[in-house]
Amino acid sequence: MKKLFTAALVLATSLNAFAQTGIDSTQTPKLTFGAFADVYYLYDFNQPAERERPGFIYAHSRHNEITLNNAVLSAAYTADRVRGNLGLHTGTYVQRNYAAETLNGSEVLKFIYQANAGVRLAKGLWLDAGILPSHIGYESALSIDNSTLTRSMMADNTPYYETGAKLTWDLSDKLTVSGLVLNGWQRIVETDDNKALGTQIQYKPVASVLLNSSTFFGKEGANRYFHNFYGVFDLIDKVTIMAAFDIGWQEQLRANGERDGFDTWYNPNLIVRFKPTDKFAIAGRVEYYHDPNNLIIPATDVGGGNTVGGFQTWAPSLNMDYFPLSNVALRLEGKLYSASNGVFIQEGRPVKTSGLVAASLAFKF
Repeated sequence: MKKLFTAALVLATSLNAFAQTGIDSTQTPKLTFGAFADVYYLYDFNQPAERERPGFIYAHSRHNEITLNNAVLSAAYTADRVRGNLGLHTGTYVQRNYAAETLNGSEVLKFIYQANAGVRLAKGLWLDAGILPSHIGYESALSIDNSTLTRSMMADNTPYYETGAKLTWDLSDKLTVSGLVLNGWQRIVETDDNKALGTQIQYKPVASVLLNSSTFFGKEGANRYFHNFYGVFDLIDKVTIMAAFDIGWQEQLRANGERDGFDTWYNPNLIVRFKPTDKFAIAGRVEYYHDPNNLIIPATDVGGGNTVGGFQTWAPSLNMDYFPLSNVALRLEGKLYSASNGVFIQEGRPVKTSGLVAASLAFKF
């Protein structure tokens, strides 16, 4: 961490030097700093062993413990032709979601939230490269930016971050398209010689509607094809509706390496949020995750060599927010998982349900 903060200081100093020399003549360069923290308490009624919630959950993953989900320090530099972002983070979200990010035995990459630089190639055309936020989904790693405290199964099991290059073209004030070349499905460190491709199209037919289509094509053990669609609708005063649908296909591989068709997973998600005043909000969410072949969510290990395969689970939730200040949130959520088979564990045995209550204090500036 000491090395990372030293690097951050050097970057900030360098960016400030650029700003002072006026790197661009048409826009005054700007260097800004930010911070975010989310402290939470969550009680899982299945009372998981060692306080660790099921493995498919990456945010707010600790049971019966007051702890830090995520804390971020960031710096951003913007000018007319160049831009860059550097963010460092820590917390239980980082510990679990970045567990695989090691390089030559070092875990330093786990603490990088984002690190990227961009250049404007033409009017409305940007090339960005580095560690980037994911182009998939509408939920952020910063919980205060989301309508609900805990993440959906959809968000937890699609990439939160990605590493590569992204070409973004603002065709108009209504339409933006992007193309990406990536190391893989949520990876900083490359694990093979294959690269993945991605696309994103965002369309705003009117100011109150956002439609998004994102794709991923890559080899994750076998060829994987994935599409994420969502819409955000502010059609009714003080009410926001967010609807999403994910679907993915992955090739089946026989023991001899031959291809044998495709397995499929999919995940619909709906959120309705009502914010009557600047200080209060309430949101309800319902989603279903269908992964009968454990392509994304592994089979449940119940010990003794016994596993429960398949994951077909509903998860309704209700969230309430209070904002004492515009950048501070006090949040409370109740959530219930209900599966078709015993994919959850309670007292060492498989069960079909899991419930929780969670509270959080978060701020962002």
